[in-house]
Amino acid sequence: MIDIIIQKDKELLVFLNNLGTEQWDPFWLAITNQLHWAPLFIFVFFLVIKSKGWKRGGFIIFCMILLVAFSDQFVNLIKDSTERLRPNNDIAIQSLLRTFIRPQSFSFLSGHATTSTFFTVFTILLLKDHFKYMYLMCVFPLLFSYSRLYLGVHFPIDISLGILTGIVLGRLYFLLYRKVDQKLFG
Repeated sequence: MIDIIIQKDKELLVFLNNLGTEQWDPFWLAITNQLHWAPLFIFVFFLVIKSKGWKRGGFIIFCMILLVAFSDQFVNLIKDSTERLRPNNDIAIQSLLRTFIRPQSFSFLSGHATTSTFFTVFTILLLKDHFKYMYLMCVFPLLFSYSRLYLGVHFPIDISLGILTGIVLGRLYFLLYRKVDQKLFG
């Protein structure tokens, strides 16, 4: 059963990856680069300070930095434990893929999907009562995650479970944040 799921996962990736065209390649290469999302993070930090003030906002930004660091280490632990080859390193399908970058680390769980979703869920829960359109933040992890399929460096299961993990971690982290925030700021 697991072998069938893994085979279908590979087939779906080859299909999705081959939908790409040369004219869209630069766009998806830009989307996958974390630095290109810096304006979004700066905007979120601005919204945090605007809605929560400098003292509480600074604490929240510190919590967001911890969130990213925790997520990165958590994903690396999973990757190093499962040791699933990335599609661009999988001999069975690498010749069928359009690849532009060739990371050598392991594939399962997608750090891009997990961390971007984790950050987004936490941000939405934190700011949804202050800003009407916070749910538009969901575009970020969806584009960021899909870029990994487009570029052939993650399988759909890596992305799907990364998003699911990010949702769960984001909700749990928000609950923890609220407890600590109540103690510190009443």
